[in-house]
Parts: sequence; structure tokens; C-alpha cells
Amino acid sequence: MMGVAREELFQVGTVIGTHGLRGDLKVRPLTQGSASLLEARSLSLRQAGGEEYASYRLKKASVHKGIILLRLEGLESIDAVAPLKGAEVFMPLADLPEAEVDESYWYELQGAEVVDRRLGSIGTLEDVFTTPAHDVYVVQGRYGEVMIPAVDEFILEFDAQNACLRVDLPLGLVDEGRED
Repeated sequence: MMGVAREELFQVGTVIGTHGLRGDLKVRPLTQGSASLLEARSLSLRQAGGEEYASYRLKKASVHKGIILLRLEGLESIDAVAPLKGAEVFMPLADLPEAEVDESYWYELQGAEVVDRRLGSIGTLEDVFTTPAHDVYVVQGRYGEVMIPAVDEFILEFDAQNACLRVDLPLGLVDEGRED
């Protein structure tokens, strides 16, 4: 086990169970890009709602039916990993591959102001979730909760330096009659 500071970590998934008898963990990735954890050298786990992180070297990683299977050094039996169900999985920011052009990591987007071409500021990007087709951004702001499909037609650009996501939303996606 190794120690890592929280600000150096990026959440990539959640442990949903065990696989086999050798201590493999079944991890549901948080976003489509979370498959990058297959390349990680080490991972940190934190019990849901907990504050402490335990870091491990990654021994083995593979994808099985959309779920990522991990084997971590020092956790090599089902008894060792069974208590980890529900734990959050983090990887060091330094291990993340460079984002592709016109792509960003969740930690870069979180908290960004979302500005629509027509409506102006609609709120703050609070969450992201994955669907089979695409990610969905959850924005909280003056129109309540707005869910924005993260597709090229709606996302114009992300200005990381100013933490601003510029969008062009279709009529009807935002309930303009409701201002909080």
C-alpha cells in the first residue's frame, strides 16, 4: 500500500462486487473514458462516505462485459476484497493519458459555468453520468436542474482556463418559464 494526496487523484469508478476467488474486483467505470484505468500503475480506494484512501499497485486489469476487472497487489483473495464492495476507485492524475483534442476530463469540467449561446449563463456543471449513447452533463442553476447530452451538436467549446463550458442548446431543453 502507498499513500497519495486526494488532490492528486481522479475518481474513475466504483467497486460493484468481486469476481472469482483470487481477489479480482468488478469496477463500474464512471464515464466512457474511465477505461484509461487499464493503463494505471496504481489505484486508490476509498470506502463510500469515507475519508481515508488506501493505495495499491495494479497487478492486472481487463474488461469483461462492460465492467472492468482489477487485481491489486496485496488483495489476492475473495476474503480480502469482499469488504470493498461500494468503494470508490481513484487513479493518480499523473497516470491519465493526455485528453484528446476537444475532450476534457470530469475533474476539469466539474464546477464550470455553463453558458448557452442564446440564454447566457444557465448554471454550474455539477455532475456527469454515462448512458449507452453518450455522457450527460447535469447543470444546476437559474433554471433548476438541466440535463445536457454531451454531444457535438450541443457542446461548442470548453475554456479550461476560465472554467466555462459554452453550449448551443435546442429550444425546449431548458424550461425557460422556470427561473429559480
